[in-house]
Amino acid sequence: MKRRTKIVVLGSALLLTAGAASAATASDAPRERATVSEPRQREAAALTGTAKLYRSDGDDITFSFDAHLAAEDTADPMQATGTLEFSHYLNGKGAWAKARVDCLVTGGKVAVVSGVVTESDLPGAEGRRVGVTVHDLGRHDRLGYSWLASGSPAEGNEPPKCASAAPFEKVKKGPGDFTVVPWQPEL
Repeated sequence: MKRRTKIVVLGSALLLTAGAASAATASDAPRERATVSEPRQREAAALTGTAKLYRSDGDDITFSFDAHLAAEDTADPMQATGTLEFSHYLNGKGAWAKARVDCLVTGGKVAVVSGVVTESDLPGAEGRRVGVTVHDLGRHDRLGYSWLASGSPAEGNEPPKCASAAPFEKVKKGPGDFTVVPWQPEL
């Protein structure tokens, strides 16, 4: 019995010594403050994603959005930032454009975004405002655009900020999808 007690005592002593050495090494190292990560504040609104529109004639129409309204700008949708891009081709002919977002308003799963065209291969489109509306219905989203009523962005009939047409077009079934983060201003 005495021999067994010596082994247990010796084993315990070794463990205590190893623990003390680890503690000394740890205390000699510079201390890092334990930080609790703060919950990230949700942005006020957003419209993101890429999808093609459905057209039975085979038109290749694509819209992409990366539009955001920061939490601190929740009272002013005209502080939105980001880009919207679109292209429309049929039989190898068409045009594309990229716009800098100047307004974003969302309500539930519907977003209206506008922007000023910064790059395009459509003569006369640069510097013109366009607006787009998206209804986020999961994989069956819908979309509308301001030039439905005002004509081509190159024609100069610009909508005001955050104005567009109802989302009458259907998104093509497949990999594309849009996501809307609802705006929740304090009213």
